[in-house]
This record gives sequence, C-alpha cells and structure tokens, in this order.
Amino acid sequence: MVPLLTRMACRAFAVLLLITGVGFGIHLGMTPDEEVQDPRLAAEKDLRAADAQQQTTRDWHRDYAKSAADDDAEAKAENIAQVASDQAKALDNTYADIVAEEEARNSTPDLGPIPEDCDAYSGNKAAGCARLLDHGFGLDQMPCLESLWDKESGWNHLAHNPGSGAYGIPQALPGEKMASVGDDWQTNPNTQIIWGLSYISGRYGTPCDAWAYSEANGFY
Repeated sequence: MVPLLTRMACRAFAVLLLITGVGFGIHLGMTPDEEVQDPRLAAEKDLRAADAQQQTTRDWHRDYAKSAADDDAEAKAENIAQVASDQAKALDNTYADIVAEEEARNSTPDLGPIPEDCDAYSGNKAAGCARLLDHGFGLDQMPCLESLWDKESGWNHLAHNPGSGAYGIPQALPGEKMASVGDDWQTNPNTQIIWGLSYISGRYGTPCDAWAYSEANGFY
C-alpha cells in the first residue's frame, strides 16, 4: 500500500515541477521587444516623442522670433541714426545760412566811388546815384529811382519777398537773374543796382518812366 502512495506522490510532484518549469521558461523566453509591445508602454513612448518634437518646435519659434526682433531693432536703430544725422546736417546748413546772412547784414559793402554830385545821399542810395550817372542817366532821374526802389525794397540789398521770391534792391524775380552781372548778387548792392538800371533802361527807358509805370500798375 505504501509504495503505491509513494508513486502517486512522485507523479504529482513531477507534474507540479513540469508546470512550474514551463511557466518559468515562458517568462525567460520573453524578449524586451515583446515587453515593449504592451499598448500602454507604446503609448507612453509615443507621447514622450510627441512632447520632445513640440518642445523642439517651440524652441525654434522662440529663437526665430528673437532673431527677427533683434534684426528689426537693429534696422530701427540704423534708421533713427540716419534721421538724426540728416537733421543735424540740416541744422548745420540752416545755422551756416543764418551766420552768413548776419555777417552780410552787419558788414559794410564796398559801394565804390561816390561823386560829389551824390553827396546828398548815403549808403546804398549814394551807390545808386553814382551808378545812375555811370549808366548815362542825368541826376534828375535820381528822385524817381529813389522813390521806385524805396517802394520795392527800401534800398535793402538783402530784401527778400518770400511770396514771389523777388530779391535785392531792384527786387529781381528771380534773384538769380542778377548773377549775369556778378556772382556776389546776393550781398553786393552795386551788383544789384547795375543790374536794376540795365533792366529799367531796356524795358522802360528811364527811371522816371519806370516809376510812372509802377505808380499806375503797382509794379514795374
């Protein structure tokens, strides 16, 4: 009886050992790749990959935006610097013009020789009287010339009409016309007077004729 029980026990133990070995063998036979095939592990891997890609994209956009902002700031800085430079040059030119005009205004121009016949006049009018005689007009024309240019400019060789652009003692329009007599037409009374007398002679004949026309029409 005992040997029969022993044999049955041995068989049961053998079966149990076989089952345990098979299970252990199956576990040992699983590869890492097969373990990764678990859906949850695969999903987590994909999610990590997607997060990494999104972070890379965000980093790229951030770097691009910073680079664009830097380029834009540099361009704006260059533009501001150019505007400031242009304004500085304009101010320098304006200042230079003001200084030149002030120097011309304060300087005493060379009026040339003034004959005794013109002693009744002074300054630019004396030069006008002298150039009148040089041009061949009689002294009797001087009162008309005096009145004409009193009306036009007050005999101011720096007179400038901002509306029309007329300039100088005779109010030449444009002032550049007087350059035919001299390059110093902007500051030299004699240059302006000589041009003005030639204009009067060619268009009206005499200063008194020019004055009569101006009285009748308001200009000459």
